[in-house]
Amino acid sequence: MEDSTSGLIFRSKDNPVEKVTLSDIGLQLKLVSSGDGTEIIHHRLTAGSRWGLSPADGWEALEFIYILTGSLIWQSSQGKRTLQVGDSISAQPIKTEAIFIAQTDCEFIYVSSQPVFYHYSQNAQELMKLTIDIEEKDGYTADHCHNIMNLSMLLGEHMGLSSNQLVDLNFGSFLHDIGKIMVPDNILGKPGKFTNEEFEIMKKHTTLGRKILYDTGLSNLKTAGIIVEQHHERFDGSGYPYQLKGNDTNICSAIVAVVDSYDAITAKRVYKEAVPKEDALLEMERSRHKYHPDVMAVFFQLADQL
Repeated sequence: MEDSTSGLIFRSKDNPVEKVTLSDIGLQLKLVSSGDGTEIIHHRLTAGSRWGLSPADGWEALEFIYILTGSLIWQSSQGKRTLQVGDSISAQPIKTEAIFIAQTDCEFIYVSSQPVFYHYSQNAQELMKLTIDIEEKDGYTADHCHNIMNLSMLLGEHMGLSSNQLVDLNFGSFLHDIGKIMVPDNILGKPGKFTNEEFEIMKKHTTLGRKILYDTGLSNLKTAGIIVEQHHERFDGSGYPYQLKGNDTNICSAIVAVVDSYDAITAKRVYKEAVPKEDALLEMERSRHKYHPDVMAVFFQLADQL
């Protein structure tokens, strides 16, 4: 099967072709071999985890994925397809984003004819680790970022977002609070209510977060920076930093706004106990006017999966 939109070509284990190259991706990475610019990277994904392939300016590399164990769902403009052991896909170059979801724990090989491992593993991974460290300092658990990402992706997929939007949402939701690295520790770790001055400083984490991601120079992170900057905006204009109203806010930002608010209510913090799910849903209902109505409709539709 060929997806002319993304440029990816599917090869079944029962229909091999000559001269296929190997390639692979996932959450746990290991550079298996490299030479003459080509890299072979082993990936391991846990069930339910997501990974994506994206185009980039000046990128003309051959990319190839070969399934070793488990199964992987490939979401593209032509629908969904399940990749099994022995299946492969390739593109040269990939033209649009493609999303992959681990249906089971799985492993696969990702090969690129141009080097990607350093930027792929180091840059994004370091930002993600930094984000987790920041959230823990802010009183959350290490699971907070993953919870925000997983729930955001759940809503985004049910809302029918495009592959491009889902890739942006994946990065933006996980890194939504990266700007807090620039907030002084005495404010970030304060257990009580902020003064007006302290709150004005805290609010700057949205614009600072966008700058941090923009300065990486990586196209996906630069786009995700818009989500980071807007995730505290509200549909009724009561949010920050720009008091955007209605559909002026990016839809991915609107999703993160809902999920982040819900998680903040249900999370146990140093200064408050966790609120039971049923009470949290009632509180979200009372505040429904603040959030995008399409997002809230799907949020309550999926309440049993939260």
